[in-house]
Amino acid sequence: MNWFRDRIAITWIWVSVLFIPLLVLLFLIMLGNQSADAIAKFGLRFLVGSTWDPVHQIFGGLPFLYGTVVTSLFALVVAGIVGLGAAIYLTYFARGKVRSSLGMLIELLAAIPSVVYGLWGLYVMVPWLQSTGEPFLHHYVGFLPMFQGSPLGVGYLAGGIILSIMILPTIVAMGRDVLMAVPKELHEGALAIGATRFEVIRVIALPYARSGIIGALMLGFGRAVSETIAVTMVIGNRPDISGSLFAPGYTMASVIANEFTEATYHLYISALNEIGLLLLLLTVVFYGIARLLVWRSAKEGAR
Repeated sequence: MNWFRDRIAITWIWVSVLFIPLLVLLFLIMLGNQSADAIAKFGLRFLVGSTWDPVHQIFGGLPFLYGTVVTSLFALVVAGIVGLGAAIYLTYFARGKVRSSLGMLIELLAAIPSVVYGLWGLYVMVPWLQSTGEPFLHHYVGFLPMFQGSPLGVGYLAGGIILSIMILPTIVAMGRDVLMAVPKELHEGALAIGATRFEVIRVIALPYARSGIIGALMLGFGRAVSETIAVTMVIGNRPDISGSLFAPGYTMASVIANEFTEATYHLYISALNEIGLLLLLLTVVFYGIARLLVWRSAKEGAR
C-alpha cells in the first residue's frame, strides 16, 4: 500500500512539473499558428514597421513594442527607487504597529484590481498631469526632449506612473522579505566594529540581498510589460512613436484589448495574434535575463 501511494505521489509531482513548460509550449504553438498569415506576409517588416492601418491592411508592430518598453522601463526605475527605499524603511526603521500597518497597506495595494487603478488614473491622475504635473516638468526640465510637447495628461508618462504604482507592492514586499533574511550576525558584527546603521545597510544588507532584489525588480517589470486595462485607460492609444513622455502612445497589450473585437478579417486578427506572440516572447526574454542576473549575483556573492 505504501509503495502504491509513493507511486501516485511521484506521478503527481512529475505531471505537475511537466505541465508548466507544456503550457508555455502550447501558448507558443497556438499564437504562432494564429499569426502565421501575418508572419508570412510582413516578415521582419512587422517588427520595424511603424504604420498600423487596418483599412489598407498595413500592419507594423514597432509603435506597440516601443510603447511597452518605454512605459515598463519608466515604471521599473520609479518603482525600483521608491520600492527599495520603502523596503529598507520597513526592515530597519519601522517598528511595531507602524511596520505591520504599512505592510498591510502594501499588500492591499497588490489586491486592488487593475481596472480600479485605471479609473483612478483617468479621473484623478490624468487631469492633475494635464493641469499641473506636465506643465511643471515642461517649465523646469523642458530642455530635455522627453519633457517637451503639449500637456495632454494621457500618454507615456501617465502609463508609466500607473504601472509604477501597480508594481510597487511586489517590489516592496519581496525587497522587505529578502532584506529581513540577511543574518543578524552580520548586522551585529558590523555595528560592533563601529559601523552606522546606514553603513550596515549599504555595505552588508544590500550586497547580501542583491540577487533577491534583482529578482523582485524583474518580477515587477514582468507585470508592467503584460499589464493591460489600467494602461489602456491612460496612455492615449495612438500608434505613434515619440521621444516625449507627454505624447499619447500604445502598448502591445492595449492594442490587443482595444482592437481584437473590431478585427473584421483574418489578416487583421493574425496581426493582433502576432503582437500577442511578441508580447509572450518579450516576457520570456525578460524573465530569462532576470534569472541570469540573479544567478550571476548569487555566484558573485558566494565568492
